[in-house]
Amino acid sequence: MSGELNQFLKKYEEAANSCNFDNVEPLLTDDAIFWFTNGTYKGKAAIRKAFEDTWASIKEEKYFLSNIQWVGMSDDLAVCVYDFTSDGMVNGSRQVYNGRGTSVFRKQGGEWLICHEHLSKAV
Repeated sequence: MSGELNQFLKKYEEAANSCNFDNVEPLLTDDAIFWFTNGTYKGKAAIRKAFEDTWASIKEEKYFLSNIQWVGMSDDLAVCVYDFTSDGMVNGSRQVYNGRGTSVFRKQGGEWLICHEHLSKAV
């Protein structure tokens, strides 16, 4: 099962790097909740705005995950923690942002979807 979830997580990473929320949206539950450093976003419309605001402020962003650890897994729910890096241009200067994340996945209609993501700055 972790192989299937790792593939899903890679697909999510690629969708985020496309800078097109239409690629991210099908990977989320309708009631998803995302916690970012700058706020809490509930539902796809609010999450779309958060992603699009980020893409507008960070040009040429590359987002990637590392040190993925699955901390809980059942037939229809899974949780992982990871390190993430955002590398892009902000106001003409390169900015690299490192942090930690937690994602919760729920299986719906036979497909894994993200129902919660929490990203925070690494200390």
